[in-house]
Amino acid sequence: MSYQLEGKVAIVTGANDGIGLATTKALLNEGAKVVGASLTIEDIKDLAGKDQFLPIALDLTEPGSCKKLVDAAISQFGQIDILANIAGIAIYKDSFLDVTDEIWERTFATNLFAIVRLTREAIPHMKKQKGASIINIASESGHVPDSFAIDYSASKAGVLNLTQALANEFGGDIRVNVVSPGPTRTEMWNKPGGMVDMLAEMFNKEREEAVSHFAKNVRQIPRGSIGQPEEIANVILFLASDKSSYVNGAEFPVNGGSVKYK
Repeated sequence: MSYQLEGKVAIVTGANDGIGLATTKALLNEGAKVVGASLTIEDIKDLAGKDQFLPIALDLTEPGSCKKLVDAAISQFGQIDILANIAGIAIYKDSFLDVTDEIWERTFATNLFAIVRLTREAIPHMKKQKGASIINIASESGHVPDSFAIDYSASKAGVLNLTQALANEFGGDIRVNVVSPGPTRTEMWNKPGGMVDMLAEMFNKEREEAVSHFAKNVRQIPRGSIGQPEEIANVILFLASDKSSYVNGAEFPVNGGSVKYK
């Protein structure tokens, strides 16, 4: 167990699939106790015993849900050392003109406001813990917006800004950092009508051929393939641990080189 997370307690949102699931598994493997929150918990309910893992099904956009989650973590494990804000949605559209007010509101409620509310509930408890760490998930789209998900891109730009503000205010007690994944094969890609289907239609290719074309020729990722959730989780694990004790207010682009930041 190289990250020495035994005795630490983590809250992970979006824990049922993709990056959230990979992060939950990684934290459990490192000996942390985890509260995993997601809209559904079918894929995580049996990950570990109740002395190490508490799965909770809830909608973080619902009033009172963030307090309920934090209260459950404290009741079950007595503390919060790590908060991984991973839950997010993307609703792909052809044009900015197709993004309705309802879509804008839903996207921001999930991708930004849920982070605001959950972090606000967790901070008073996390300040009591030495080496506490908050890790937010943004996206390379927060820097280079995608026209097919402009609301998603804007919400992720908000996450970047929020992270820096939190790091400035609370960095003396809690490290706050952000991971910005590039294209990553999550459920948002795989689901019907998701990114894979959109690319197949856009390039008039079979699904996997379209993904490969996107990685190699559009995003020009040097290794020629998009990321896997476990590759993002590895960076989250580092930021959750004391091995990143001097890292605060930083953004970690985990994108295989698809976007070069200046």
